[in-house]
Amino acid sequence: MAITHPSFGTLDDDRIIFFDTTLRDGEQSPGFSMNLEEKLRMAAALDDLGVDVIEAGFAIASPGDFESVQSIARLFGREGPVVASLSRANPADIMASANAVKPAARPRIHIVLATSELHMRVKLRMTPDQVLERITESVTLARNHAADVEWSAEDGSRSEDEFLCRCVEAAIKAGATTINIPDTVGYALPEETGRQFRMLRERVPGAEKIIFSTHNHNDLGLAVANTLAAVQAGVRQIECTINGIGERAGNAALEEIAMALRTRHDRIASRHSIKTQRLLGISRLLAAITGFDVQPNKAIVGRNAFAHESGIHQDGVLKDASTYEIMTPESVGWTKSSLVLGKHSGRAAFKDRLATLGYVVGDNQLNDAFKRFKDLADRKKIVYDEDIAALVDDEISNQQNRLKLTALTVATGMGAKPMATLALEVDGEKRDGMATGDGAVDATFAAIRNAWPHDVTLKLYAVQSVTGGTDAQARVTVRMEEAGKLVDGQGADTDTIVASARAYVHALNKLLVKRERREPPVA
Repeated sequence: MAITHPSFGTLDDDRIIFFDTTLRDGEQSPGFSMNLEEKLRMAAALDDLGVDVIEAGFAIASPGDFESVQSIARLFGREGPVVASLSRANPADIMASANAVKPAARPRIHIVLATSELHMRVKLRMTPDQVLERITESVTLARNHAADVEWSAEDGSRSEDEFLCRCVEAAIKAGATTINIPDTVGYALPEETGRQFRMLRERVPGAEKIIFSTHNHNDLGLAVANTLAAVQAGVRQIECTINGIGERAGNAALEEIAMALRTRHDRIASRHSIKTQRLLGISRLLAAITGFDVQPNKAIVGRNAFAHESGIHQDGVLKDASTYEIMTPESVGWTKSSLVLGKHSGRAAFKDRLATLGYVVGDNQLNDAFKRFKDLADRKKIVYDEDIAALVDDEISNQQNRLKLTALTVATGMGAKPMATLALEVDGEKRDGMATGDGAVDATFAAIRNAWPHDVTLKLYAVQSVTGGTDAQARVTVRMEEAGKLVDGQGADTDTIVASARAYVHALNKLLVKRERREPPVA
């Protein structure tokens, strides 16, 4: 049966709404904080991807969060996505969200309140009657400021059926237009998820007039499975993140859900607006911004997702790709050709290749990336797609940074004490640093600390080759901790020491973002 919704008009039964919370729930995970420019870039990419709702943040969490939600709200017109802000069920939160999303052509206020016995007793310290009263008060207030209000039952998957029905009924009566039942701790099994939504749709008065939503965490690796079970039970909105980032083990991955719905349309008849050919590009953009690359065997966007090493598999794919590939690489943004450009290639060819790989860059970014590409082409005999992606990801990650590496020289050798000399640009001011160390990397990191004093603990240092050969680019990942806050940084270069320095500086920039913000609560 069709539903009339204030933001989407009339929705048919098979229409699925993609609600992306990369910028809110995703950013809550350790090390994933983004600055304003990065959030705006991600929001624009999410719009290009075709998501229906962007949860832009938690407006009351900090002035920075309020500014980012408000700035994203200004980005889009009526044809763009709905822009939502999360709120706890209290007036201050709701008014902060209302003011932040007010500039949006299609604003949404999203309210969350726990409904499980455990959360009510331990966290909220409220009785069931008090929770019901709070639902009515908070949703009513939100509806006075926005026609589109979503209400979420935190820890809904572990809530008692009868009480959950009363909560949902109260939210609907107060004016909620979307009801979300999150599996907040990733506890549910698919059959339990499906049963719960069927139960709510059958028992709650007015359920046929609103949109049900599902929000699943991946603690048991079941987030996508639970999301699909919810869709099969009649849920119209799915909440997810790019690359599955989020609290603890993360959220349901948007790219996996979109391709599951497309590939298994025979079992789950649905329509959605996601442009799947852009999945790889936005996955790489997020990895560049956050410094967290996806694991090689990650479904859809991992570099091994369409790789075949087994002889039996290779033979089958050569005869007919469908023997071992249930979707084409091109359908999610991969290209079959990996050998691309060389030192004689021009700017137009480079820009066209970036577009093929899913990158949309501004003129300044293009100029900087092209200069690095020409330098790379002079040093490498062959430049592959993976090299270009690593180069552009590294360039994007360093845009708008307060700290920038401008020069580095390292002297080392057998029997000699390694020494690093470097220059940083800090808020436009040049800082020089020099230090020795146990090795070239240790000396480089010490020189950075000398140029810009700071006290952090290095938790991880990892190097991987982007492609094969002795001239391959190195991609370095570092993880550092300060006062319990974790950040990751990445850098790429044919010189491993330079890549290491880039990664370290990238992590420091993310640490500065962390210092300026306080973490929002889990939803």
